[in-house]
Amino acid sequence: MNIATWNVNSLKIRFNQVLDFLVKNNIDILCLQETKLIDDNFPHEEFNRLGYQSYCYGQKTYNGVAIISKYKAIEVSYGIKNYIDEQKRVISITVNVNNFDLRIICIYCPNGQSLESDKFRYKMEWFYHLNTFIYNELENHKNLILLGDYNIAPSDDDVYDTNIWQNTILVSKDERTAFTNLINLGLNDLFNKFDQPKKSFTWWDYRNYSFLKNNGLRIDHILASNSVQSVCESFNIDIEMRKKERPSDHAPVSIRIKTI
Repeated sequence: MNIATWNVNSLKIRFNQVLDFLVKNNIDILCLQETKLIDDNFPHEEFNRLGYQSYCYGQKTYNGVAIISKYKAIEVSYGIKNYIDEQKRVISITVNVNNFDLRIICIYCPNGQSLESDKFRYKMEWFYHLNTFIYNELENHKNLILLGDYNIAPSDDDVYDTNIWQNTILVSKDERTAFTNLINLGLNDLFNKFDQPKKSFTWWDYRNYSFLKNNGLRIDHILASNSVQSVCESFNIDIEMRKKERPSDHAPVSIRIKTI
C-alpha cells in the first residue's frame, strides 16, 4: 500500500502533475496541502474517473487540505476537535484495507512567519491543540499516520546551512519541541527507519537557484504509530516532481506499508 503527502502549493496549477504522480507511482492514498480551493471547486469527478475517492477541506487563496484515496472512507472529520480555527488545515479519514483499519490525518501546519510575530504565537497555540488532538486520536486508533507539511525542520541535519537558519522560523527551539512532543505521544518519524542520503530535503525556496544548489529543508513528514512503523517497507522523497515545469516548492514524500 503506497501512501504519500505533498504540499502542491495550488491544486489548480499543479492538477495534472498530481494526476501523473498518482498513476505513475500507483499511490493508494495521497494527502495534499495548500490546495487553495473552496470545496465547491474541488475536482472530485476527475479523481473519481481514475478510481479515487476524494475528501477536501478548503478555502479560497490560502491553506486547504485534501485526501485522495482508492478506498472509501468509513469516517471523515475536519479540523482539530475542540479547537475553533477559521483556517482549513486538518482533514482525517479512516479506511479499512484487508481488515486493517487505518487512520490518516493530513495536516498543513502554520508557517509562523517570524519568531516575534502574532503568526508565530498562533503556530505554537495550534501545535498545542494538535498535540491534544493526536493524543486522543491515538487512544481510538491503533494504526495511525500523521502526515503533511509541518513547517518544522526537526534537527540540524534537516537544514542545508545551520549558520544561516540559526534561531529563525522553522528551526527554532520552540518549534522543534512541538515536533518532539508529537513523537513522544507514541509516533515515529518514518524517515529515520531507513538509511537516508545526507542532505535529504523536501522543500526548496523558489529563489536563488535553491533547488539546483540543494539548499533545502526537510519540513514534510510522515509520523506513524508503532504498529504502522512495524509494517513500513520503504520511504521516499520524490525530487523528480520538483524538477517539473512550474513545480511546487515541495517534493512529494511517500511510504509503502504492508497491510495485514
